[in-house]
Amino acid sequence: MPRFFVEPSQIKNDSIFIHGEDVKHISKVLRLKNGDKISICNGQGTDYQCIIKNMDKEIIVAQIVSNHLSQTEPKTKITLFQALVKSDKMDLIIQKTVEMGIFKIIPIVTERTVVRFENEKKERSRLARWQKIAESAAKQSQRGIIPEVEPVITLSEAFDRSKEMDCKLIPYEKETDKNLRSILSNFNGGNIAIFIGPEGGFEESEIALGKQQGIIPITLGRRILRTETAGLFTVSIIMYQMGEM
Repeated sequence: MPRFFVEPSQIKNDSIFIHGEDVKHISKVLRLKNGDKISICNGQGTDYQCIIKNMDKEIIVAQIVSNHLSQTEPKTKITLFQALVKSDKMDLIIQKTVEMGIFKIIPIVTERTVVRFENEKKERSRLARWQKIAESAAKQSQRGIIPEVEPVITLSEAFDRSKEMDCKLIPYEKETDKNLRSILSNFNGGNIAIFIGPEGGFEESEIALGKQQGIIPITLGRRILRTETAGLFTVSIIMYQMGEM
């Protein structure tokens, strides 16, 4: 069944009002018509099973048949602090981690980050693109929310943002003892922060700063993973270990 997201303000009584790009997609691409069934989510974890009631060029009205809490949202909320990488790699990271159940993605700049935005306009444009990728992946994977891709911050700011999180992990190639299994075996659920470095990895001084703020360096095994692989690997292992798969 086709799935769409709307703002809570678009839901009134027993009707949902769809507008924007989704109108064209429903009418021109999917070629749906009055009486067809669609699934709509309010982006806050509630799903609505609906029937298309009325269609025109600018708005579609869907009648609510039933609603229920989304069954696809993991209890473990993972925030990925991902060092900026080349556009196609970042697109892949966002798409796949959203499919896996990520809660939020925050791009970061580290000492070895090569990719930089020329100006604020360029950054806003890229953020809009990434958010659109997140929305598309959320639709495809039947998510109950659209994970937010936040503006770029520094690694130091990212460490500060993670202070209230229950578990904070930073994969590091020089760590040999602590791994995901040993850390998560004593973790009962909650908010997890993952810090993934750029192609060149983290500086030792960055790891030291993180450790001072309670962030735990972990090993992802004997093989060195690319930055676009490390985040996906870490998220998938956490989801499996926490019974979210």
